[in-house]
Amino acid sequence: MNIIEQNRTRKWLAKTIGENKATMSRWCTNETQSSVETFVQIAKILNIDTGYLFNTTK
Repeated sequence: MNIIEQNRTRKWLAKTIGENKATMSRWCTNETQSSVETFVQIAKILNIDTGYLFNTTK
């Protein structure tokens, strides 16, 4: 389940984890990546498996 399915926005998530919208946008477009710790924090907030946040190569 992603943030859209949970009726949440990237803006909400950025505020919740203490990041700015520009950083969140760069993460979502894969321009940059967050730390592993931030991935874990996001997964906990969204109540999803951390692996869901990573793109697979297969």
